[in-house]
Amino acid sequence: MGFSVSSTAAQRVAEILAAEPGAKALRVEVLAGGCSGLQYKFGLTSEQAEDDVVVARGGATVLVDPVSLDFLAGAELDFIDNLMGAHFAVKNPNATSACGCGTSFSVD
Repeated sequence: MGFSVSSTAAQRVAEILAAEPGAKALRVEVLAGGCSGLQYKFGLTSEQAEDDVVVARGGATVLVDPVSLDFLAGAELDFIDNLMGAHFAVKNPNATSACGCGTSFSVD
């Protein structure tokens, strides 16, 4: 199972990339840390590693490194815009628990 990008996330990533000269993709990473043990990191990049997984949709490019992909298999990047604010969120079936802010998670 791969990593996917929702249509709303693709649209927002494409808007951000169009407004940022030099940025070619959004990188999604999973790093150690956060209150639940693992955390998501999002960042713009102009470089693609040879082993990156590339997800392209609707004019947006999202990169995921192979180590992060192990934690993101079957997950989807979404963009949520509601009264609580606008942000990227990962719908991750591998997460067994998450913190209240949604940026930190754990797996068994």
